[in-house]
Amino acid sequence: MIIALLRSAQVQKVLRFLIAGTSAAGVNILILFLLVQYGEVHYLLASILSYIGSIAAGFSFQKFWAFQNREPNQMGIQLGGYILVTFGNLCINTALMYVLVSTFGVWYIAAQIICGGVIAITAYVAYQTFVFKKT
Repeated sequence: MIIALLRSAQVQKVLRFLIAGTSAAGVNILILFLLVQYGEVHYLLASILSYIGSIAAGFSFQKFWAFQNREPNQMGIQLGGYILVTFGNLCINTALMYVLVSTFGVWYIAAQIICGGVIAITAYVAYQTFVFKKT
């Protein structure tokens, strides 16, 4: 029964989404770390820049692998929708980063990981429903 559940198309899509999102988050965290530790950029500005820097990786991972969307004629519209969702998530990410780091004293890398988990839920629903929906 568990094996049958794991083989279902929806569960496999969610797993691909999580792996793709984790990969994009890795790009985000790497950029964040490099900017703060070596670029001496303030953590909040670095968080915004790293988030923007991971958009290309995230879009590619989600479109082509997680949602297995190969529709080239929809790419411009999908990228626009992806950027819109990502901008909303960036606002959530920045606010949460500020609260976690400045108010609660959470280490900025741990705070970014927490933010990523929160954003993953809203992102999956938005990507599946609006951005990478099958036409």
